[in-house]
Amino acid sequence: MGRRRFSGLELTLMVMFALMSVAAIALLVLFVTGEPGVLKDETTGVFVPQCPAIPVAERVDCFPDAGASKLQCETRGCCWSPLDERNVPWCFFSTNHGYTVESVEQPNPYVMNAQLRRMASPSLFGGDIDELSFHAEMQSNNRLRFKIFDAQRKRFEVPHEHISSLTSDPSSPISNTLEMTHKPFGLTVRRKENKKVLFDTTMAPLVFADQYLQLSARLPSHNIYGLGEHVHQRYLHDTNWRTWPIFTRDGFPNGGTHNLYGHYPFFLCLEEESGKSFGVFLMNSNAMDVTLQPAPAVTYRTIGGVLDFYILFGDTPEQVVQEFLELVGRPVIPPYWSLGFQLSRWDYGNLTEVKDTVERNRAVSLPYDIQYTDIDYMEDKKDFTYDKVNFNELPQFADYLHAKGQRYILILDPAIAISKRVGNTPYESYDRGTEKNAWITESDGKTPLVGEVWPGETVFPDYTSQSCIDWWVDEYVRFSKEIKHDALWIDMNEVASFQKGSIKGCADNDLNYPPFTPKILDGVMYSKTLCMDAKQAWGNHYDVHSLYGYSMVLATEKALQSVFGGNRTLMLTRSSFPGVGKYSGHWLGDNGANWNDIKWAIPGMLEFGLFGIPYIGADICGFFDDSTEELCRRWMQVGAFYPFSRNHNAQGYKPQDPAAYGADSTLVKSSIHYLRIRYTLLPYLYTLFYKAHTTGETVVRPVMHEFYSDSATWTVDQQFLWGKYLLITPVLHPGVDTVQAYIPDAVWYDYDTMEQVAVRKTIVDMHLPADKLGLHIRGGAILPTQRPDVTTTYSRRHPMGLIVALDDNSQAAGELFWDDGDSRDTVKTGNFIHYNFSVVNGVLTMQVTHDGYGNPDVLRFEDITVMGVPQPPISVSVSHVSGGTTANSTVPTANIQYDEAKKVMFLKNLSLALGGSYLVKWELQAAGNPRFDCHPEELADEAKCKARGCIWEPSAVERAPWCFYPKDYGYTFTPVENTPSGMTVDITRNGKYRSSGRPGSPDIDKLRVQIWYLSSDMLRFKIWDPATARYEVPVPLSLPPTPETDENKRLYKVEVTNNPFGIQVTRKSTGTKIWDSSVPGFTFSDLFIQVSTRLSSEYVYGFGETEHPTYKHDLNYHTWGMFAKDQPPGLIGRPVLPAYWSLGFQLCRYGYANDTEIADLYKDMRAAGIPYDVQYGDIDYMERQLDFVLNPKFDGLPALVDKMRGEGMRFIFILDPAISGNETTYPAFDRGIADDVFIKWPAELSDGIVWGKVWPDYPNVTVNTSLDWDTEVELYRAYAAFPDFFRARTAVWWQREIQDFYNKLKFDGIWIDMNEPASFVHGTVGGKCLGNPLLENPPYMPPLESKHLGLNHKTLCMNSEQILSDGTKVRHYDVHNIYGWSHTEPTYNALLSVTGKRGIVVTRSTYPTSGKWAGHWLGDNYSSWDQLFKSIIGMMEFSLFGISYTGADICGFFNAAEYEMCLRWMQLGAFYPYSRNHNGKGNERQDPVSWNQTFSDASREVLNIRYTLLPYLYTLMYEAHVDGSTVVRPLLHEFVNDKATWDIYKQFLWGPALLITPALDPGVTVVHGYVPDARWYDFHTARDVGVRRQMVAMHTPLDQINLHIRGGYILPWQNPENTTYYSRKNPLGLIVALDDAGTARGSFFWDDGEGIDTVEKKEYLLISFTANLNTLTSEVIHNQLAPADRLTLGEVKVWGAGSVGITDVTLTTADGAAYKPESNHNVDTQELIIYAAPLSVPVDQKFTITWKTSI
Repeated sequence: MGRRRFSGLELTLMVMFALMSVAAIALLVLFVTGEPGVLKDETTGVFVPQCPAIPVAERVDCFPDAGASKLQCETRGCCWSPLDERNVPWCFFSTNHGYTVESVEQPNPYVMNAQLRRMASPSLFGGDIDELSFHAEMQSNNRLRFKIFDAQRKRFEVPHEHISSLTSDPSSPISNTLEMTHKPFGLTVRRKENKKVLFDTTMAPLVFADQYLQLSARLPSHNIYGLGEHVHQRYLHDTNWRTWPIFTRDGFPNGGTHNLYGHYPFFLCLEEESGKSFGVFLMNSNAMDVTLQPAPAVTYRTIGGVLDFYILFGDTPEQVVQEFLELVGRPVIPPYWSLGFQLSRWDYGNLTEVKDTVERNRAVSLPYDIQYTDIDYMEDKKDFTYDKVNFNELPQFADYLHAKGQRYILILDPAIAISKRVGNTPYESYDRGTEKNAWITESDGKTPLVGEVWPGETVFPDYTSQSCIDWWVDEYVRFSKEIKHDALWIDMNEVASFQKGSIKGCADNDLNYPPFTPKILDGVMYSKTLCMDAKQAWGNHYDVHSLYGYSMVLATEKALQSVFGGNRTLMLTRSSFPGVGKYSGHWLGDNGANWNDIKWAIPGMLEFGLFGIPYIGADICGFFDDSTEELCRRWMQVGAFYPFSRNHNAQGYKPQDPAAYGADSTLVKSSIHYLRIRYTLLPYLYTLFYKAHTTGETVVRPVMHEFYSDSATWTVDQQFLWGKYLLITPVLHPGVDTVQAYIPDAVWYDYDTMEQVAVRKTIVDMHLPADKLGLHIRGGAILPTQRPDVTTTYSRRHPMGLIVALDDNSQAAGELFWDDGDSRDTVKTGNFIHYNFSVVNGVLTMQVTHDGYGNPDVLRFEDITVMGVPQPPISVSVSHVSGGTTANSTVPTANIQYDEAKKVMFLKNLSLALGGSYLVKWELQAAGNPRFDCHPEELADEAKCKARGCIWEPSAVERAPWCFYPKDYGYTFTPVENTPSGMTVDITRNGKYRSSGRPGSPDIDKLRVQIWYLSSDMLRFKIWDPATARYEVPVPLSLPPTPETDENKRLYKVEVTNNPFGIQVTRKSTGTKIWDSSVPGFTFSDLFIQVSTRLSSEYVYGFGETEHPTYKHDLNYHTWGMFAKDQPPGLIGRPVLPAYWSLGFQLCRYGYANDTEIADLYKDMRAAGIPYDVQYGDIDYMERQLDFVLNPKFDGLPALVDKMRGEGMRFIFILDPAISGNETTYPAFDRGIADDVFIKWPAELSDGIVWGKVWPDYPNVTVNTSLDWDTEVELYRAYAAFPDFFRARTAVWWQREIQDFYNKLKFDGIWIDMNEPASFVHGTVGGKCLGNPLLENPPYMPPLESKHLGLNHKTLCMNSEQILSDGTKVRHYDVHNIYGWSHTEPTYNALLSVTGKRGIVVTRSTYPTSGKWAGHWLGDNYSSWDQLFKSIIGMMEFSLFGISYTGADICGFFNAAEYEMCLRWMQLGAFYPYSRNHNGKGNERQDPVSWNQTFSDASREVLNIRYTLLPYLYTLMYEAHVDGSTVVRPLLHEFVNDKATWDIYKQFLWGPALLITPALDPGVTVVHGYVPDARWYDFHTARDVGVRRQMVAMHTPLDQINLHIRGGYILPWQNPENTTYYSRKNPLGLIVALDDAGTARGSFFWDDGEGIDTVEKKEYLLISFTANLNTLTSEVIHNQLAPADRLTLGEVKVWGAGSVGITDVTLTTADGAAYKPESNHNVDTQELIIYAAPLSVPVDQKFTITWKTSI
């Protein structure tokens, strides 16, 4: 029957009737409800857009559709500013668009609700919704959800199957993460730990109309990954104005920006090298655009639904993926066989051709598990049929494959033909579907919509309808009974149609032609799909189009369950939506046989790892076009490592299965090689899928996910990882055999050769000839393996094995998950085996953590390969651990092989049953054990060595000991006594070995060990003789009052080992042993104790005080002697807070002839205008170097000091401990004798003083300085007594002497020297030390200067007696190294008592805790260039030792200084915390005014910078005092994730924010300095240097030092003056150095600068400063500052303020008063200077400064 055609008149009348009906309905709605039937679009009054000058990168497009013009832009109320680039918006939003917050409520701490109202403004596309609701909740600690929706009517929301089942479990209040701006409405999402802004929507207005929703957000970095589905040519997104449409579409993945098969509005953003990352998921299925712009920022434009955002927080990228998959559903574990290789093509033509393909690939023994048939198997391409002519035997085909262990997968499309079958018979599937109303309908909700797909005209199942799902399941069950198969491939489900919309076309309405159409392919909503007004159970196709594939997957899952029951089977879908991975895999679509598509597949796979579909791959060798042999060969190589590994091509092209290229072809051989590797590693790959299923980890993994701290990995996308451990580097370009490959920062082993790669963290030219792909195993990996076969059916029956790749610490770890490979829900039912593997200290632990699978194949671990074994094994043993018992066996030598060249150990035929727990332990040859020196004394020989029971074996290794301990030398222990707070162990010396061989120092056979768990991050262990009391260091430590008894809170685990006894301390978070003394050689004798430990890395710093040539120690057998001596350089309480003035520049000289020289120096320095706070007097101010006695040549010194102090200067004098005993009348000595304060011999030896000689001369002598030193000492130096500062009476005596001297000469600080203690004779006058000679020359002498002269060289006799404060008598032998420590506290207390001020004490000899009372200089150095960089090392080391106030003698103490060296040293020394120029007697002056005008000018310039920054330095000193932080700081302390900083010692930091890069070599005008990974500003120019994480050539003229301020920090400063007395009175300035996100923070501490205990008394001011974009805020944390010390705000410098002119600055004070300070913005340097000084704003009151660009 023909179709009736309507006339033109009839059509016109019908249209008019329809229009009248619509109008009537609208009027009826208005009458009944009193509301408009359509949404309003109105603006009251004249709208004036507010258009501030904003950075171009932050413009948000107000005209995303075509045809923008000035008039049309302004009609939308937006800002028009054309540029010379078209990709940048010319029309952008004004600041008075958007919504305002009407009300906010918080029903609980985790939820925030608000009501929003639209601000009056023109509309973009009409239909704006005036009233919105906002709902936000912290669903967990790492997941924030916020939703914006219509307050009045329900809109479409995605009915997600998994997300709807989740429940919230928050513990962090939402206020820690989310802030709301009210007018206009905006959201700021912060990371709660550090308050970093991650997602900031305040940059642009919210738009919410019926069919246009827009939200923009500023992001913290450009490191953006995800969004899909598209072809992204790079994994890292380009943020240069790229727009990506998202709307499922059947298209070709040919490299354009168009939308493809899946819908993924999810991205991950890596914030920084710390790894901290976050993800953003918009739960919206409507068509949308996502624009990335260089702010960096993201803009979403979607044309329906609601704005339902999830923000996911992670400490690493992997954690973000895990959070996302917890939200949308973790991936299914595919059946084991589906991890095998697969073959497919569209249009084999007939089953015979399919079988021929199978047979030729079987014939070459290609590992190959699965064969597909595409739609050509069907009858006329109709679902649920097969071609009974060409595929007549298809019902038996699965059996044919199963017979050889293979599987069969077939395809189904959603579209169902409406035509009859062959012979005009009914197409029953269509008929049954029609009966069940299974089809999508036209807009009338009744008529099935008809389109066209492969079988011709078709209808489309509505998988959102239950009746359709029932029909689909039923049809699939029927068909499965007819055609046996193993899994299902579903295609064309975007949904695709070859007609535009339908065979009838589509109606002209707002669904088919919305007001705004995203930049989708073809620009028409229904192109190659259905009309948008089609109806489905979930809603209009307009809303659910992108959910079609998702709904089909859900329906197909039910169908598969019905057919396969308890078997897992497999589903593969082309169209997808977040959550599909819970049930299905995906392939990357219909690619082409070209070199672009092989490259672009890797970013595609990596993205689907983010999206939660780890079972992913591309069509190997390409779908369209003929594949060349080279392309297909290279693609087979890389495709062997696709999780979904399928070779598939299209109709009409040459066959491309491997065997088609010839059985002897390189392609076949290469394919077999890499597929056999794949099958070998399938247990590892399968375990990765288990991890994905249970935790959400990725399978195919970006290199960046593992090495995020290395910015070089952020762009790596032509290499990828399997999990953590397998790096795949394919060849992706034609005609090459060398690939530039990045080797990340780890140990790597070549999989094929097993050789260790010699480099790391660098790009290498990797040679990959025609048959090779780059494949490397990461050190630290244990990979489970299985002997491969041609199918997984067979390989799963073969023995298993392990590949162990040892890391830098000779450790490794791994896992194995194993089940039957096919059953459904084995994880849920527990029907599986799980192993944890680890290697530590040569022991492989194979620990079964779950044993729920019976191992019907009786599998065993046969072979274990261990890479990175340094020496051959002596023996290997295996222990089977079962039920608390252990059965041990030794591996036969025949089963152990070792490759000496490659350092690989092979263990063969072990036969360890799968399901059992084992320990495999190997002992290496002695040459491979670390050698611990058994004869550290000189002149070792074989006889002496063996006399100690040690091993003698010469070595070619430089400095390696030839005499070393046997492996069990040491102690053994009896049972350990454990308590919650620690453990006690009694240990006994291993009696099989002789004495340690030191006469006079007997070994102590029985010892006690006690371990205390002091806190969660601190432990103590002590080893002592329980039978005999021994000396213990009397230095009090600040220990926690109670131990940490909760093991779960401790960050460490402690174990003891036996034979030899050792203590192992393991960091729980990483498993790293940070202390491991379970090594041979522990010795405990009376005069010799030795303990050794393995180190967890080669990066070791500290030990002192000795002169080190680098900050990081050389571990190549270096020994450092430690014994306090007077020689050229060569837990503990927080550092003292020095007086403010002591941070000023200081001058000293040994050799001032009289006080006139000092007066002249002072006058010249003042005339030169060089800042200078402190003048010293060295021992030349003393009469004959006698403490407390003024030299007549310095009679004018007291008056001079009074004058200088009256002008803001300070004076420090020197005191040595030695007191002359040869004076007729000398109160200091006389009172010392009376008070019994001097060190004496023990009473049993003598009752006399132990005399030495130091600086004091005899009375009435004239020193002949032409004599040699020893003669001069003998003839002229007086006998000197040494105070015993341990005694309380000595402290009283010392203070009295200082007080008496203060009454004669005022001073502000004390410099104590020679307190090692130093003496110019050896031991005592006459050189004869009484008592035990072994104490002077002990059996073991450390490698000290002049060690052949004994310990008493240049100091006291070791038998001298000292008396501790508790009355205990001790030998100087024991307390020598703490003499300076004992001297320091009494001196500090005396200074405070005498002066009534804080002052400063500077001491030469120190011990841990000395920093509580004193600073330190680095000793009597030399005037030589190498001393400059060594001084940096020394300062950084003393930062570790807890002495912040430290520095070296600027320009050197000994020898004459050279001009350039001294000038460079002045520049460096200006940034010593203790900044003093000091030189020795007999050399020319080297103070700044002793050279020339150029030198004076350069010195003034650099010291002015120091004085400018003293408020910052003083704040750092305060933080060190209260927090224990460092002041001089190595770069590695701030940039610990950047290994390049670990070796840097020629640059240093002040705190976190000032980078100092001095010139340290003669003649240089360019310094190569490292710029760490942050934004840095040149201090001299305020410019952003624009580089990071690289060495930079820094221009360094003779008058300049390179200084850089770190972005993100605020530094307080003051204008400099000639002393701190005056500079402290100046207004306080701030340098606000903005970071990449436009934020900065800082603090400021202030007190009177010299009061005693101002911190403890809380007499200070503490302020924090925060800058965020255009606002600086101060917060007063504490304020008890005296009025006299108050400061006002001065000049505020904002660096990085932008290149758009800032013209408006507002300063608001605590009382709400607003001021408009003058300002100047340099758009070239981007420095904004705000002149606040004229406003006299008190710093100790809160203030806010905002700045804006011109309007």
